[in-house]
Amino acid sequence: MATIKDVAKLAGVSISTISRVLNAPDKVTKEKRERVLRAIEQLKYHPNALARGLIHKKTKTLGILIPDISNYYYAEMFRGMEDAAQEFGHNIIICNTDKDKQRMISALRSMKEKQIDGFVFTSEPVYPDYYDIFNQLGLPVVLASTQSLEYAIPSVKIDDEQAGFDAGHYLIDCGHRRIAMISGPHLDPIAGMSRLQGFMRAMRTNGLDFDSARCVEYGDYRYDDGYTAMERLWSKNPELTAVFAASDEMALGAIYYLYRSGIRVPDEVSVLGLDNTRIASMSLPRLTTVAQPIYEIGYKAVRTLQEVLDGAGPSTLRTYLPHQIVVRDTVKKANGEIF
Repeated sequence: MATIKDVAKLAGVSISTISRVLNAPDKVTKEKRERVLRAIEQLKYHPNALARGLIHKKTKTLGILIPDISNYYYAEMFRGMEDAAQEFGHNIIICNTDKDKQRMISALRSMKEKQIDGFVFTSEPVYPDYYDIFNQLGLPVVLASTQSLEYAIPSVKIDDEQAGFDAGHYLIDCGHRRIAMISGPHLDPIAGMSRLQGFMRAMRTNGLDFDSARCVEYGDYRYDDGYTAMERLWSKNPELTAVFAASDEMALGAIYYLYRSGIRVPDEVSVLGLDNTRIASMSLPRLTTVAQPIYEIGYKAVRTLQEVLDGAGPSTLRTYLPHQIVVRDTVKKANGEIF
């Protein structure tokens, strides 16, 4: 393979001139620039990205840490990240942490060794020891679908508490009064507790006597969790007419339990999800859900990281993107009419 020294020798210029042609061509005279470009073409020279990164202190590479790459939610978010990265000329290294602290630390160290310019950390809370690790690395970081109120780290997400409130209010507005929720983990301060608190605020605001011990079950946002949580809810509350699940996967798991139990959705029980992943529109019946702008969260997170890398800093420290209810086929009014 040709080296930059080979190009310089053939073109009759210095190595620094080659570098300027590649990175700041306007600073080189037309005659020299054309000689260099002819030499590059003749030798089929390809600049070494890592070497260029060491010179300019940037490798145009970003790290992405995702807790569960098999989840539809993260696949869609990553698409937004990748499109933004392409727009700014970045490559991406992605790591599936599996919510394992040691695995995350190992991934971050590996990314640091690969000279990444910065990284996006998704969904998990930023615990104090995580923050210490971030500081030790000394790399720019942006949070996606999570946030930190304790630390000044830029973040992009929806208002999960308000999303939970809007979900509960929507079901009440449909005429339902015997409502339950399949929540995320109660120890999850980002989406679990926030969505549950918003949902319970909707119950209180509308004057409903809501017994959380009987009307709330928990899961880890997965399909199987929704199935078993719905089974527990139904054993305690066979009079339910509506259920809000804190993720689409759990909503679809709940629907499958109801289907296997001979309970019709939405004729007997309405089910509302949250996310609006692709599977929400593929299911039968199609899932009514509180839609997150998942692609936009990923895209905006990388754009925010670019602002930090450019030295301008984020225009907004904590960005909240709007959510909305997408009406399909799994929620009916209490009188039987599709809402």
